[in-house]
Amino acid sequence: MIRIFLIVVAAGLVILGATVVFLGSYPPNPTPHPVEKVLPNDKFQSH
Repeated sequence: MIRIFLIVVAAGLVILGATVVFLGSYPPNPTPHPVEKVLPNDKFQSH
């Protein structure tokens, strides 16, 4: 029973390590976001 648990834990650690190595070698590209420029709207400001 304990041997099955250790095999599952070891397999999880191997998969986790492979994922870290893969993402370190091939990082995902960040998605570009359009830049929104905010113009000052002084039409409704009281002077």
